[in-house]
Amino acid sequence: MNKSASKARTNIPDLVFKIITGASAISIIVVMVAIAYVLLSKSLPSINEFGLKFLWDKSWNPVLMKFGAASSIYGTLVSTIIAMLLAAPMGLIIALFLVELSHPVIARIVGSALELLAAIPSIIYGMWGLFILVPIMQGQVQPWLQSVFGPLPIFNTLFSGHPMGIGMLTAGIILALMILPFITAVSRDVLEMVPPVLKEAGHGMGATMWEVMRNVSIPYGIRGIVGAMFLGLGRAIGETMAVTFVIGNSHDISASLFSSSNTIASTIALEFGEALGDPMFTSVLIELGLILFLITFVFQVIAQLWINKLKKHERS
Repeated sequence: MNKSASKARTNIPDLVFKIITGASAISIIVVMVAIAYVLLSKSLPSINEFGLKFLWDKSWNPVLMKFGAASSIYGTLVSTIIAMLLAAPMGLIIALFLVELSHPVIARIVGSALELLAAIPSIIYGMWGLFILVPIMQGQVQPWLQSVFGPLPIFNTLFSGHPMGIGMLTAGIILALMILPFITAVSRDVLEMVPPVLKEAGHGMGATMWEVMRNVSIPYGIRGIVGAMFLGLGRAIGETMAVTFVIGNSHDISASLFSSSNTIASTIALEFGEALGDPMFTSVLIELGLILFLITFVFQVIAQLWINKLKKHERS
């Protein structure tokens, strides 16, 4: 009898802990479903009014009540792609340097700098981009890109137009700077978990430092590295203030990376104050939020499927 009572008392803390952790896990799903429900219900007037045409219509005229999400979706995807093309390889290279090549003191200093960059508010990035990066892009970088790559096919379209400093390219660079600390920090932590015995075995077989990194360190931590990339991708897609400062906020679609554009997040931030007195205008902006939510959700599903595929490949 005493043993059963003692066992029951022992199981009570375990049961309480299990209930708390289970409720916390379920609350994540509840919050996500609640957000999706609110976005969908509040955007129904806009969905019923504009239909699927809203997705590929680039018109935006609140006075005439003509709205389309095409330019915002385009600007979001292009600026995010630019950011990932810059930040993903650079973040991995920096992580490899910190783990495999640098002196421990240098690694600590650079690691602290990365943590500081990650803590800087996005509006500071935006102000720095507007007052520092935009003049540099207008005066030096964009003219240089036109002079070097202008004669080449495809690039003569991507780098066409008058250099203004602001635009999708500048927004992509700002986003790259913002997500670089996250990609680098997570990739560094993953690479530090590679067992030293595996790297020592590679060196013992005569492999160079580069060969060990390419054939041992990166394959061992590839799942975590991919997760770091998609973490940065999620941050870039939803960024608002930093992009708003430098993208130009124009509802146009152009193949030139120098042209002004807008993103879903920047459009919502700029227009919401004017839309509060107009139910239809408000519903349009909420539908933009629903589109952004779905885009982020799709990318996260792709990331999870990719990571699961890599996990199965490792087991096989």
